[in-house]
Amino acid sequence: MTLNLHHLRIFARVAELGGFSLAATSLHLSQPAVSKSVRELERELQTTLFDRSVGAHALTETGVALFARARELFAVERVAEEELRAIRGLQGGVLRIGASTTIATYLLPERLARFRAAHPMVSLRIRTANTRDIASALLERRLDIALVEGPVEDSRIEIHPWRRDELAVIAPPDHPLARKRRVSPANLATAEFIVRERGSGTRQVATEALSAIGISLRVALVLSSTEAIKQAVGAGLGLAIVSRAAIADQVALVPPVTAEAIKASVNHMLDSAGQRESWRFHFVIHQFVSNTPTALGRLETRREGGMDAVKREQHEGS
Repeated sequence: MTLNLHHLRIFARVAELGGFSLAATSLHLSQPAVSKSVRELERELQTTLFDRSVGAHALTETGVALFARARELFAVERVAEEELRAIRGLQGGVLRIGASTTIATYLLPERLARFRAAHPMVSLRIRTANTRDIASALLERRLDIALVEGPVEDSRIEIHPWRRDELAVIAPPDHPLARKRRVSPANLATAEFIVRERGSGTRQVATEALSAIGISLRVALVLSSTEAIKQAVGAGLGLAIVSRAAIADQVALVPPVTAEAIKASVNHMLDSAGQRESWRFHFVIHQFVSNTPTALGRLETRREGGMDAVKREQHEGS
């Protein structure tokens, strides 16, 4: 039996989008044409791929299995396209980059600008989410590469250190702890913190840093954005632990007359508590495409030891 790849592609789009009309719109086909294609595929396979009785086009057990294999098959197709684009010298195509929130907000834009200047014909698609969701998207082949701050533990993902960062505790300038020269673990133990949602790399590393000095994080508020967290801290709702990269611009832009106030508000309390917390951002890629040339190599410079260093490591290990 030979699968009709045209029918398979249409089936995969219906399964991905969860409906025949949505798939028809995305494929620029009529809904009857999409329905006919799926029925033809079911006839070829002599099975039912969708449970139409429930009215929501739910996949049957066979449909789930076929959809998983279809995604893998079309991922191979995308890899081949990427390889050919790399050979042509990045003269076109699409690069799908995932970035966890802190990296996407504070570190990625400058690198994307350099990349676009060097390769204007390559279209960039950026997905921003927390580390856990970015890793899931990578495993589902919805991303080509990703940059995350949190730890990723999955044997199917290849991980390379990208750059080092540090965590800092921030507080409003009038907070009692912001005026202390030294902060003890006991001071932090009684403080309430504003944190990111579960799945955030920043939250995980911060929780582990406090746990290492015997402190259980007291959560006052959960927000899904570092910028929102900084605003909440400024409003006096609690302390927060954020990447130093997230506060660098505010420290740099502060007028000299208020420098002392900002210095107090960006009080690196983990340092003074004897727990300077250093962590790494990581470049991650699905093992299936780990040896595929991609455009990410141009996102980083040799000075920062980014993808160029990764590519050297892969070459030396091959």
